[in-house]
Amino acid sequence: MVYPIYIYGHSVLRKVAKEIDQDYDKLDQIIQNMFETMHYSEGIGLAAPQVGKSIRMFVVDATPLEDEAPELKDFKKAFINPKITERTGDKSAFNEGCLSIPNIREEVVREPKIRIQFYDEVFQYHDEYYDGTLSRIIQHEYDHLEGILFTDLISPIRKRILRGKLQAISRGKFEVSYRIILPNNKIVFHSNT
Repeated sequence: MVYPIYIYGHSVLRKVAKEIDQDYDKLDQIIQNMFETMHYSEGIGLAAPQVGKSIRMFVVDATPLEDEAPELKDFKKAFINPKITERTGDKSAFNEGCLSIPNIREEVVREPKIRIQFYDEVFQYHDEYYDGTLSRIIQHEYDHLEGILFTDLISPIRKRILRGKLQAISRGKFEVSYRIILPNNKIVFHSNT
């Protein structure tokens, strides 16, 4: 099942998500639906708050980027109750976008390397290191669990420049090819075809 994507301005995107346990109701189905939603929306990462679930979980499928970065081939994972324990390296800018903030891309400054502890979809514990593009994707999705959006991390000047566009997005004045939920909880299907 493809979930609608919650759009900039919705309160669920600003909540700090709650940890879950392995008995969380229909967890397998939610993970499957999140992957399906992410693929349908042409994303490479999706956090549970983006589909209206304030739980500490996100999914990543970086395989669409394998032509540019062969190490991303077959990288498809669910991250449950993740905790980034280290961020290292010289910060640099990277162009990011978000399904919840459609049609806006901005340079976001982040550390290139992370260490993250998490559980996978069968609640097996992992303690892993990532760098490069995977680190960026994971940090972006992790921020969603903390109620942080990538536009919070851009320069004050860029924030002022984008203010009107962000307000328009929160009112549904944009086009995408997936269902959305606006801040007033109205469900809309936009199509750019």
